[in-house]
Amino acid sequence: MKLILRNYIKTFEGLSREIWWLSLITLINRTGAMVIPFLSLYLTEDLHFTMIDASWVMTAYGLGSFTGAWAGGKLCDRIGYYKVILLSLIFTGINFLWVMHVQEFWMMCFSFFILIAVADMGRPAFFVALSAYSKPENKTRSLTLIRLAINLGFSVGPALGGLLIATMSYEALFYVDGITCILAGVLMTQVLNPRKVKELDKEVRVENPLPPQKDLPYILFLIALSLFGVIFIQYFSTVPLFYKQVHLLSEGTIGLVLALNGALIVILEMPLIAWMDRKSWSNIQNTIAGLLLTGVSFLLLLWESWVGIVVVGMTVATIGEMISFPFSNKFALNRSKKGRQGAYMGLYSMSFSVAHIFGHTSGMQITEHFGFRSTWYFLAFLSLIAWGLLYLAQHYMKKEHVSLVPKLDV
Repeated sequence: MKLILRNYIKTFEGLSREIWWLSLITLINRTGAMVIPFLSLYLTEDLHFTMIDASWVMTAYGLGSFTGAWAGGKLCDRIGYYKVILLSLIFTGINFLWVMHVQEFWMMCFSFFILIAVADMGRPAFFVALSAYSKPENKTRSLTLIRLAINLGFSVGPALGGLLIATMSYEALFYVDGITCILAGVLMTQVLNPRKVKELDKEVRVENPLPPQKDLPYILFLIALSLFGVIFIQYFSTVPLFYKQVHLLSEGTIGLVLALNGALIVILEMPLIAWMDRKSWSNIQNTIAGLLLTGVSFLLLLWESWVGIVVVGMTVATIGEMISFPFSNKFALNRSKKGRQGAYMGLYSMSFSVAHIFGHTSGMQITEHFGFRSTWYFLAFLSLIAWGLLYLAQHYMKKEHVSLVPKLDV
């Protein structure tokens, strides 16, 4: 047991001090973002919105995420990642304290659009900061540490949120979310002061930077990633309905199955990524492997006669997620050195925003009209399309004479 623990701790060695501070800021921020899991309940139970009105607020949320990621990428190239992250944290905190006073429908849509746009403005900047604070050989593990912080935050946040609602009120969520965002910003000014921080991997400035929209392999990669996002987020919208309606699981049991995702990531992702990073597989090849595993996990759900398949399916999907996200992120960071990092990482973040805008609705609509089994077949088919796009991106990269070895993958 001691050997296992020692080897686990060893996978974190060599990461920079700045990456650890960035992870702590991320953990504080994500733990504080506890309004989001309870948003639909807040709108329908506390404000007495109809389901249709609540769905429009959620759509505004997705559009705000898309807009914020785009604006964040642009601003990152103009004023730098540090200012973008700091402004995002502070003004997100202020917005949380403002939104709690909004109760009218259209104003709620507008307020959440602005709130999430400001919040997600920081996402591309976090990626660029991560790139600057990591040695090239440590980037994948640095990404994995940030993901670990995010998942810990998403695990702790809902638990704290439920406790606050039970003992106080929904308003307490907004107070805590707002204050934690502001505190994360204050912490950042103390531990990541740009005048004192040493950037380990300077951004490569090129005389004629390639706009990401003209980088064909990258565009193909982003389309595939959007499809992957549509596939994966079903585990947090359509799949829980499947657990409830087909396997008759209680809400408590469903929560435990979903919590398995975060638990596996915390325990296994860093050792898994450290091991894979030593192999001679490219970032795109690893992304393809994770994507296909996630697609297979939906085919496993066709086995409806055994309730244990829900655990098997979630485990396979989580392994796919653990492989795909860090290596796809690393590919985007490395590819961004052909142009401006902010614009590249802004589009990367936007690909997931697109998934949130269309993914939840599409999965539930197909299920409503054709049933769960048709949905699983459709999602598996989407994974094959995404695989084809990634394969095509890899083909074009070979034409550019770009090495596909992970350490040199650009």
